[in-house]
Amino acid sequence: MTLNIAILPGDGIGPEIMEQGINVMNAIAKKFNHQFVYHHAICGAHAIDEVGDPFPEDTFRTCMDADAVLFAAVGDLRYDNDPTAKVRPEQGLLAMRKKLGLFANIRPVATFDCLVHKSPLKDELVRGADFIVIRELTGGMYFGEKYQDNDRAYDTDIYTRPEIERILRVAFDTAMQRRRHLTVVDKANVLASSRLWRQIAKEMEPQWPDVTTDYMFIDNASMRVLTEPRFFDVIVTENTFGDILTDETSCITGSMGLQPSASLGLHTPLFEPVHGSWPQAAGQNIANPLAQILSAAMLLEHFHLNDEAQLIRQAVDASLAANVRTPDIQADNAPHYGTREVGEWIVNYINQES
Repeated sequence: MTLNIAILPGDGIGPEIMEQGINVMNAIAKKFNHQFVYHHAICGAHAIDEVGDPFPEDTFRTCMDADAVLFAAVGDLRYDNDPTAKVRPEQGLLAMRKKLGLFANIRPVATFDCLVHKSPLKDELVRGADFIVIRELTGGMYFGEKYQDNDRAYDTDIYTRPEIERILRVAFDTAMQRRRHLTVVDKANVLASSRLWRQIAKEMEPQWPDVTTDYMFIDNASMRVLTEPRFFDVIVTENTFGDILTDETSCITGSMGLQPSASLGLHTPLFEPVHGSWPQAAGQNIANPLAQILSAAMLLEHFHLNDEAQLIRQAVDASLAANVRTPDIQADNAPHYGTREVGEWIVNYINQES
């Protein structure tokens, strides 16, 4: 198979982890006789420095012309520490999601047996947890009308019926492919937008009679993700709640450096780690590349290259079992491995696997 892949390394640790993701993809292409053609493009603070726009038109065209986008992260301390900045790296991420129509963010949450002890939660709570969070990605407060002056500010949390219906279809269909349990997370006791979410979910529920559907307020869901993570199979929620909830799930895996994601919608699908750009670590060879590598596996699965994706997952599992890990998940008294060394080990594993 030939795939044209837009490569957006972004900022901070992005270029370092992206390099390892591409190296793994190249190893897979060689072993399975595929051709992956990469088209590099700029975004985030890098793009602001280059052309003054965090998601330039040339980058958008590169993404639209590709079969898939492999993205790393955006963000820079210069903007984090300047709340008055008019142009910000994260605006590029939001623009990319909106212009590509990426309304469904799929974030799997699963534990690795050899890393359960790295979670701040008790072993008996997290071992065996396996669920997916589906986050609506192009609506809500992040995209609603905004205003700010010195004394007053607001963000409008707006959703329409078509936006809600399409993300719920993804959620119900995903639940049908798994354990047939869907949890709709909202704040319907307070927010009008959440009441519309719940109303529409109730209307759609009979179309999937084999799915057990329950409803949970975001505050309760935030607690139960940490106290009963094995309760969940598929969670669906709106943009802001999903952003916060999926960062919280890193407490289950033990590190955000282990969590990949896919963003799907109207145009080119995008695959990215859920963590940020961690600019403080840039260039230090300490960033965990596994979420980027597992995002590449999700990309391959999207194109039904399941054996290829499974080999990547197998290689990642083997690296963890062999204690080939970056500092965030390093085993006690184990040798030190950096970003490059972990990537090289996984590539060697793939090359040697018969």
